[in-house]
Amino acid sequence: MTVTLTATATCTAGAAQVVSGTPEKPGLPQPVNRRMLVERAGFLTALVQQLASGLLATAWTEQHLDQLASGVDAEGRKLPAKGWMALRRLGWTPLVPAGLRVPDRVLRAVGEETARALRLAVHRRAVTAAIIAAWPADPRCRTTDDWALLRWHLPAGTDNATIRNRTRQIAAFAARHGRLPDGFTELENPPAVAAQVLLAAADRQLVRVERIDEVRARLWVQLPTVPAPVSYRDWSWHDIIVPLPPTVAPAAKLCTPTLRLRDGKVRLDLPFETTVEPAPLSGHRRAIGADWGYNTLLTAVVAEPGPDGTVVCSGRALRYDAAGVSRKLDRLRQHRETLQTKVTHLERLAAGRQSGLDPASTAKLDLLQREHRQVCARIRNLGRALAWSGARWLIDQAHATGATVVYLEDLTSMEAPGSSKAWNRRLSNATRGVLADAARHLGAREHVAVVTVPARGTSSGCPRCGNKLRHIQAPDNHKPANPWALCACGHSADRDFSAAQRIAARGLAGQHRTTRNRAGQASVRQTVDVPVQRAKTPTPRPAIRPAASRDKHRPTPSRPRRPARRAQGFTPAALATAGSRPAPTRAVQRPAGRTPQNLTVQVPGTTASHTFSSNHTRTRHRVRWTVLGRGFHHHVHATPLQQRAGTRGGGETPGTPRIAREN
Repeated sequence: MTVTLTATATCTAGAAQVVSGTPEKPGLPQPVNRRMLVERAGFLTALVQQLASGLLATAWTEQHLDQLASGVDAEGRKLPAKGWMALRRLGWTPLVPAGLRVPDRVLRAVGEETARALRLAVHRRAVTAAIIAAWPADPRCRTTDDWALLRWHLPAGTDNATIRNRTRQIAAFAARHGRLPDGFTELENPPAVAAQVLLAAADRQLVRVERIDEVRARLWVQLPTVPAPVSYRDWSWHDIIVPLPPTVAPAAKLCTPTLRLRDGKVRLDLPFETTVEPAPLSGHRRAIGADWGYNTLLTAVVAEPGPDGTVVCSGRALRYDAAGVSRKLDRLRQHRETLQTKVTHLERLAAGRQSGLDPASTAKLDLLQREHRQVCARIRNLGRALAWSGARWLIDQAHATGATVVYLEDLTSMEAPGSSKAWNRRLSNATRGVLADAARHLGAREHVAVVTVPARGTSSGCPRCGNKLRHIQAPDNHKPANPWALCACGHSADRDFSAAQRIAARGLAGQHRTTRNRAGQASVRQTVDVPVQRAKTPTPRPAIRPAASRDKHRPTPSRPRRPARRAQGFTPAALATAGSRPAPTRAVQRPAGRTPQNLTVQVPGTTASHTFSSNHTRTRHRVRWTVLGRGFHHHVHATPLQQRAGTRGGGETPGTPRIAREN
């Protein structure tokens, strides 16, 4: 059995030309420069955004959302899966201004953009309606009965983070108006439509994608040549060459992309499909258990099933430390909040004045908004790069150790109650969700299963005996803290390393109960804790050398004397060439202060300064760990890979020694 793995590559349009005919009969091609291509692509994105915004505003009513949520049309037929077809079945079509000529395939893209926004609103509306129906007396502190009533009304699979966010939104509305909202459309306004074109909703009459070679693809798309096309003669086929990134395999199937503009360039979100063999969910003989952390993003351990239903874990911890990047994200988040505060202040000031802001304040507001967007983009890009780097490191460690499965703890339903604002800000910067998705994607490509296990109790329970752990500062400092875990049975280890052992044990013990949800994500839902045995790790010892003889039966051998190193400026050749500069005499009175020194050549008659000793050139800082593959950033410190002899395929690496357990 094979599965289709879909990924998206962001590409930039390259050379382009416009033709007078069709892709079958191009006719006379004419080159199109980058500025003109961006301009015409902007005509199309602006047209789609305008029509989609109008259709979304028209359908943003409780009656329309009820009809879409029912899943059937007026005649009782089931709505199609494609969004634009479902809207047409319901009779919801965009209103084209008089005088404009828009192809039907462009209207399909408008309908698909609107349908996706409305279907997301239907899900949020169901959650909001359930929370309003079970609104407690004190929304900040629900009782057990309140939670039971709320869970009965909520849709299946709703996590606690969604409940908390929707509760805060409804409470803010109640504080402003003194009552609960009558419906979802009163609570939320229609969302903003992105300036993009979902070309996947069209067919070959609007867009075509074909591959030229391993590194290039060709995109045929119809673009308007004027901002407001009034006839079909204002639409022309454009032949665009798209360079492919290295992540797109030569055998991958290219799908229809999404067109958008970014930084004065035409961007294409190009999906591509790859057929892979799914990794097995059970029968694993070696696994990696990874624990999440804030400073140390990932702490992993290698484990194997042991005798009598136990699990044997290696004594070596695999760490992916991204503390420097986390602090950078924290600083960027604080800077973003500061900029947003200034922007909000100027916007309120402009709303309170009838004449608006003065030119200087308007320019300042534009500058702050532009800087805010740049900081937000920096946070997104850095977090995404950190997540994919950590996922790539985790899958590579699985290959290097011969593991066929990676177990992660499921944090989708866990919260940190009672935390401070600073800690909540740090948690919001976490990239765990993106990292887990990236690990699943890379694991599917590399034939490594990625499975989640229940997270409750992984850090508080002892992996040896299962009793409650004491969290202290250090082995020699029993002050209550989080770094170190100590148990009465003698277990003493780093807290994250101890939790990683427990995660690996839960995964291996419950691997026969692994299931997949509707999205294809594998998980072990039932908690099964088994004892973890200590690993017997061989300690490398230096080779035994004979003791040096200290007798005096022979003369002490002479040792070569190390030559004295002299700076280049003090060599005889340099002193000989320094005669062109006259030496100062006692008859000349120099200014007050120390005698000026030449750091290259010492002038006869002067005193050498004691502030420098040699003429070694200072080499610039080099980011060595990035070159060695230990991380994508010079503030990321990760355990290097230890590739052993054998194949990189799934299963245990041949020649890899088993983990020895302590007798």
